[in-house]
Amino acid sequence: MELHERLRLCREQKELKQNSVAEKIGVKNNTLSSYEKGDRTPDYKTLVKLADLYEVSVEYLIRGRSPRPLEDNNLHFFDLEGLSKEQIEDIKEHIEYVKWKHNNKY
Repeated sequence: MELHERLRLCREQKELKQNSVAEKIGVKNNTLSSYEKGDRTPDYKTLVKLADLYEVSVEYLIRGRSPRPLEDNNLHFFDLEGLSKEQIEDIKEHIEYVKWKHNNKY
């Protein structure tokens, strides 16, 4: 299953209409439709909004699986001091998105 198929499946599982989701995430209905058809790929910020709305991880939307646990020591090149667990998870999800984007040439 591809990203666009998971986007549609998640929306349908939440029993939401496209226009409602589009409004909630701040895009036009035809933009959301093009994401669900695979004609366009949402940017990272939009993926985060969709993941939050659908209550799934960004990695699930991108790869179709739950996030792999990344040990914080794998992020040793970041200054993690003062960051919340949520902020560290955001960094990890962004890293996964960048890897996915590079591998899919988007």
